[in-house]
Amino acid sequence: MKNKAANDAFEKRARELVSQMTLEEKVFQTLHWAAAIERLGIPAYNYWNEALHGVARAGVATVFPQAIGLAATFDEDFLEKIADTISTEGRGKYKMQSEHGDRDIYKGLTFWSPNVNIFRDPRWGRGHETLGEDPYLSSRLGTGFVHGIQGRDDKYLKAAACAKHFAVHSGPEDIRHSFNAECSEQDLRETYLPAFKTLVQEADVEIVMGAYNRTNGEPCCGSERLLVDILRGEWKFEGHVTSDCWAIRDFHEHHKVTANAVESVALAMNRGCDLNCGHIYVNLLEAVKEGLVTEETLSTAVTRLLTTRMKLGLFDPEDQVPYTSIGYDQVDTKANRELNLKAAGKSVVLLKNEDNLLPLKKEAIRTIGVIGPNANNRKALVGNYEGTASRYITILEGIQDYVGDDVRVRYSEGCHLCLDKVQNLAAGPDRMAEVKAVCEESDVVIACLGLDAGLEGEEGDQGNQFASGDKPNLNLPGIQEDVLKIIVASGKPVVLVLLSGSALAVNYADENVGAILQGWYPGAQGGKAIAKILFGEACPEGKLPITFYCTTEELPAFTDYNMKGRTYRYMKNEALYPFGYGLSYTTLKASATVSTNEISADAPLVVSAVIENTGNYDTNYTLQAYVKYLDGDETAPNCQLKGIKKVPVAAGERKTVTLEVPAEAFALYNKDGKLVLNKGAYELYVGDSQPDARSAKLTGAKPECFKLNYNGESVEL
Repeated sequence: MKNKAANDAFEKRARELVSQMTLEEKVFQTLHWAAAIERLGIPAYNYWNEALHGVARAGVATVFPQAIGLAATFDEDFLEKIADTISTEGRGKYKMQSEHGDRDIYKGLTFWSPNVNIFRDPRWGRGHETLGEDPYLSSRLGTGFVHGIQGRDDKYLKAAACAKHFAVHSGPEDIRHSFNAECSEQDLRETYLPAFKTLVQEADVEIVMGAYNRTNGEPCCGSERLLVDILRGEWKFEGHVTSDCWAIRDFHEHHKVTANAVESVALAMNRGCDLNCGHIYVNLLEAVKEGLVTEETLSTAVTRLLTTRMKLGLFDPEDQVPYTSIGYDQVDTKANRELNLKAAGKSVVLLKNEDNLLPLKKEAIRTIGVIGPNANNRKALVGNYEGTASRYITILEGIQDYVGDDVRVRYSEGCHLCLDKVQNLAAGPDRMAEVKAVCEESDVVIACLGLDAGLEGEEGDQGNQFASGDKPNLNLPGIQEDVLKIIVASGKPVVLVLLSGSALAVNYADENVGAILQGWYPGAQGGKAIAKILFGEACPEGKLPITFYCTTEELPAFTDYNMKGRTYRYMKNEALYPFGYGLSYTTLKASATVSTNEISADAPLVVSAVIENTGNYDTNYTLQAYVKYLDGDETAPNCQLKGIKKVPVAAGERKTVTLEVPAEAFALYNKDGKLVLNKGAYELYVGDSQPDARSAKLTGAKPECFKLNYNGESVEL
């Protein structure tokens, strides 16, 4: 915390409480369902709560777009606003639940969010929980999210955020309990650690969660390298560490690095894993008795845990804590629903708009066809780790509400999301006649295809059609593409709305469909937001936080954690839709200048950009700055995002903004994991896309390129 004196005072109070506990009492404080110690005035507390895109799993709350959709906003300040609203609702629900004696799971103020793992492979089922494939973007958006969850009070936490899953974790889901993720020191530092480092050192995140897998041979929740050397040693992390749920039993059951439960809990506790999500830490009683863990080590862990609760104000009078006045009346408010609608709209990415098919003109349409398994699918609105909304608006409902009685809406489910028929007893495909009939009657057809959290998600999630939660490939599942071909064959104008949490290889659609929107899992208000964009009441502004690849076959092996060939930073093939890409309804121009062409190790380079909206729609311009080292070897990235700024520009408005690019942005990690500003030539690209050929082809524009040099001796930063 920024107020070191306050933090030290909380820690001292926690240590004094712990000194009065018995060994057994200490052990039961290290479980996620920490028991009450009435004689010391310590109430029961459950640490396990989720707030990935809204307060989850505990009744009604605002269900915002899934994290990957929020990432498409490229807007750090907006994510702080979203997370601030989430923590307000979390405080309101906590107050209500506590007043009614409910201290169960999902009822605390320790939120195990955000997930800042790198979305390394589009097949990973949990990728939609992340903030995308880029470490810089994940760092900035994660920082905004943590600030929103934890608040900016100098003394108390509004709620406690958690950076997870530390570290080098991104599938496959079905072997995560036994898998060893092997990566080089260079990839570790350049890709897998930066977001965690930023959240610890800049955002002061209170909690870090370990991952299930091993990293370079060590189980992450008991890793000396990750938890001792890096997290607490290099980064000076002072909060508490929690295991992922039941991850510690994997040490002996699956990773086979220990012989039994007692050895497993000793390894985790000695490496600094303070909290056990699960119940295996009851074995700490035996571990201490056998001398495998000292009681002093256990006391340190419990002190950290109680310090977090004290920072939350849970041991202080309510009138001293600024957040205790937040009541249940601030949950699911009109303002929160309006913010949710705005978030859904800001996250939508316009991938294609041939001959300006969009926006649709309501007055020119008599009948609109809405076809597809995601047209009326609530599950495709919310993704996973979700709360319960008081109202959901699917795409079909959003369109129906928008056009009212002025336009007839014809609907067909089209097909099952992933099977060849909707009804089990039918011959299948059993909706094709209806699809053809709807197309015949319609002036324009909205095809609503993609995935939902029943197809991509976490291993063990109920309802995963793909058993592990990972995708087998990048294709539209089932017979969705067959349905799309029938729609296209009708000759009617076609708009494809994709709802998914990951990239799909929609090559046929790119070649044959007039307009394509990527809607992600857009939250409870998603259908309303997408309808507003379809009919031009809102202007799409989202940018892709992930790469859309052309084929599954071009991807490296799913289990290969080497970054070569992965993401926009290291891929060699041309993307279908590149990272950072997204079209608009309006016309935007930008011209930039740089403060110097000489890079300094001591001072940032300043970019000044003049942004002009010459079209007819108010929008937000996504200023992106990419850096490329020209004299690097084959391990150097193609380019790297190193600066973003969202700039509101009204139609006809011209605005000047500045962006600082520090020396660290030009530096690269070497094979020893050292961050080095190398002598030589660089390029800095400034615009609203990355500088690849595919982006230039799709947008019809290129970012400005500035030739830079660092003429000093190479220096370690």
